[in-house]
Amino acid sequence: MNTLVDDAKQHGSAVGLPVDRITINGGKPLRGRIELKGAKNLVTKAMVAAILGDTPSVLKDVPNISDVRIVRGLLEVHGVSVTEGGDGELVLDPSGVAQAHMADIDAHAGSSRIPILFCGPLLHRLGEAFIPDLGGCRIGDRPIDYHLEVLRNFGAIVEKLPSGIRMTAPEGLHGAKVSLPYPSVGATEQVLLTAVLANGITELSGAAIEPEIMDLINILQKMGAIITVETDRVIRIEGVDRLTGYTHRALFDRNEAASWAAAALATEGDVFVGGARQAEMLTFLNVFRKVGGAFDIQDDGIRFYHPGGDLKPVIIETDVHPGFMTDWQQPLVIALTKAKGVSIVHETVYEQRFGFVDALVEMGASIEVHKECLGGRPCRFGQRNFQHSAVISGPTHLVGADIEVPDLRGGFSHLIAALTADGRSTVSNVGIIARGYENFIGKLELLGADFELEG
Repeated sequence: MNTLVDDAKQHGSAVGLPVDRITINGGKPLRGRIELKGAKNLVTKAMVAAILGDTPSVLKDVPNISDVRIVRGLLEVHGVSVTEGGDGELVLDPSGVAQAHMADIDAHAGSSRIPILFCGPLLHRLGEAFIPDLGGCRIGDRPIDYHLEVLRNFGAIVEKLPSGIRMTAPEGLHGAKVSLPYPSVGATEQVLLTAVLANGITELSGAAIEPEIMDLINILQKMGAIITVETDRVIRIEGVDRLTGYTHRALFDRNEAASWAAAALATEGDVFVGGARQAEMLTFLNVFRKVGGAFDIQDDGIRFYHPGGDLKPVIIETDVHPGFMTDWQQPLVIALTKAKGVSIVHETVYEQRFGFVDALVEMGASIEVHKECLGGRPCRFGQRNFQHSAVISGPTHLVGADIEVPDLRGGFSHLIAALTADGRSTVSNVGIIARGYENFIGKLELLGADFELEG
């Protein structure tokens, strides 16, 4: 059976999604209000951080998404007690942490890459860690070799086995000097989760400084860590002897906020995204306004709407924070098919992020993907023969089609395309969308979308 289909069913069933296909009657504006919970890219890492404490942690605003379910399963097979409070609260008690069997780790990990971030905390707590082969969304190369090299710098011994990778730290972990060739979020998280209990000082240069990274630092500081964020992407961590649990309300999910904003614009709708905040979305808001979208910032969220008139073409280059996020470009591309003129999107973060446009072309979009760096500057993919620049000519009218979801953000973009298109569209593999969007079916209902669920 197709691995993508298997992944979709696994992610959907994890959150109780009873079907994996949705038929949408497009052409109806989305209108109404939805509420956000915590960011997928923060919550899952905060759950792992709980292993480092010697008392329970309380994490609030946890979304019911499959990635959270995967991490919960991984924590539980490692002996961490996870209990639910009300309205998205998790209590994580690491007092019984223990080593898990590789088969159990593999069964719970599925296609997730989160197990690599367990390694530092487990090496501190148990002296060893195991990880299986790792998967994730099919949007580009995310090798774990750099993670392993970072762990070696801290003193870990890495042994590759047929069933996975075993790590030990017979002499404990010590501080290290780490320089990232690219501001990788995952590698930065790896260093933070490993360095806080390592003996001595760790200096990380070339670090990612996304809001989710800063919120993870906030959590670790609550636990007792000493972390200094300096200029020029340098983070210095002074190892401490012990950490305690934390109580923390997770940062809102800015990727989901941008996705619903793009949906409002593409469908000529009006959506209030409760919980969204201006500061973390500053770059997105600027581009949204340039395209022709409008927004009102309020204390409890942001209203996104189409004010009428023609949408305008833009040139976008994705980048690490504080640049335009790679996760924002895919949903916004649907709105750009309606812009009057030629837009360019230059993807510089993931080299294979434009796989989702094939379905859009089938629906009537005029999109060409190129290997050249189109935009203002060359990037690291320009020499590597990847199709990483898209030219979108508009306005075009999309028509309904049968679509298969390829990845998380691309999948939500396909939902937007179906909502925008004339006629009926059937979107398959929607379980993948449940990886990062809580109750997206219920939210579509709240916003007045016309759709039917199919088995």
